Amino acid sequence: MALVTPMTADEALDYSALERLLSFHISEGTQGVVIAGTTGESPTLSGKELETLVGRAVEICAGRIPVIGGSGTNSTARTIELTRRVARAGADAALVVTPYYNKPTQRGLLAHYTAVADAGGVPVILYNVPGRTGCDLQPETAAALAAHPAIAGLKEATPGTERLARLKELCPEDFCLLSGDDATGCEFMLAGGSGVISVTANAAPGLMRQACDAALRGQSEQAREADERLSGLHSAMFLEPNPIPVKWAVARLGLMGEGIRLPLTWLDDRFHPAVASAMRAAGLQIEMQSST
Repeated sequence: MALVTPMTADEALDYSALERLLSFHISEGTQGVVIAGTTGESPTLSGKELETLVGRAVEICAGRIPVIGGSGTNSTARTIELTRRVARAGADAALVVTPYYNKPTQRGLLAHYTAVADAGGVPVILYNVPGRTGCDLQPETAAALAAHPAIAGLKEATPGTERLARLKELCPEDFCLLSGDDATGCEFMLAGGSGVISVTANAAPGLMRQACDAALRGQSEQAREADERLSGLHSAMFLEPNPIPVKWAVARLGLMGEGIRLPLTWLDDRFHPAVASAMRAAGLQIEMQSST
């Protein structure tokens, strides 16, 4: 699950809310958390904040679930620095997004990830999200990287299962293939994927766990039934760019206040009814004023 980073109204990190969130997710059955991924507003966090967030999460989780730190940037040197910070903080792995904006070639991606895996000091999970980065890690490149002993898996945030089939064909059987697309994550797992790093699970972790468990057991009817209850949330979480809607949703659950960092802004009023309706459809009890 890709955790939001709780903040106060003045954009300060809220560590009390972080403890509430992680305790909530552990009690609801979440099996692992990504700290400071895209959903955690990684571009706005300093290196020190990243290390502190991951360290606090490791302390709170206390080995009950894995903690993964988001350390990817569009600079190889900076990514190595942040990956080392994640390692020092005690994370179980680092989630490293493909370099954005500067559009490296596949040869550049191979060299980038090899350098990070060689020097980072912690297992690396590749993260491909071309819709946000303008860079697409091809299956052949991912398969070449899968041979590296410090590269443990891939979060593939492209819709559908076509890419998964090619990855399964090329990658070692024990290479962890995770969906990064909530709307098609259920089908991804039913087609042989290892799991999903979910945005929706911030608001509905229990129901997401039900869908995942059923899908990973191959129980397609039960998995799709649970996923159908989540379908409105899958869509609502992207009415504005992630994590704007999901932070509003988590605040409505009373787990944190209304804090987000510029250049992102709080969810526009016109989307409040749609997100609230999707939350209720998933069986969530919401309040229209968040905790502060």
